Amino acid sequence: METERSPREFIPVSIAVLTVSDSRSIEQDKSGRTLVERIEKAGHIVAVREIVRDERKEIAAKLRVWCADPKIDVVISTGGTGLTGRDVTVEAHRDVYEKEIEAFATAFTIVSMNKIGTSAVQSRATGGVAQGTYLFALPGSPGACKDAWDEILEAQLDYRHMPCNFVEIFPRLEEHKKRRKG
Repeated sequence: METERSPREFIPVSIAVLTVSDSRSIEQDKSGRTLVERIEKAGHIVAVREIVRDERKEIAAKLRVWCADPKIDVVISTGGTGLTGRDVTVEAHRDVYEKEIEAFATAFTIVSMNKIGTSAVQSRATGGVAQGTYLFALPGSPGACKDAWDEILEAQLDYRHMPCNFVEIFPRLEEHKKRRKG
């Protein structure tokens, strides 16, 4: 399907990058680095980058703090989306979501199938919205982060992307909280 860019002006968004790992340091974090490089190359702002342990409560707590920060528009996590006992990132994200973006998981699976075939079924990538902030949980491999950014997120986080994108609906994410005048 053809998409196009509108003549609208680019709007940079502020993105937090969270790596979920019990063993990696910032220096060893290839997936986080892959995301940071792509985010900055696209013209967006990396608000913060951190590593948190594979603990559901810790992950959810960090997501909640970042969702409450008006300086952060988007949170992208990497790691902990698989099937093993320590993979709890998806559950932590869902603890925080107000709404899940089910089609993100579907789109990511399609992209992954084209790259790694049926091994894509082992990923549980997810996306959602909480407190007016977009949240995306990606697998912990640099290749998966590259694919998710290059094939999905870069376009959806570009205000010029047509026919629609995540940026243009930022103002409406919390419209349900406005008081109705009667």
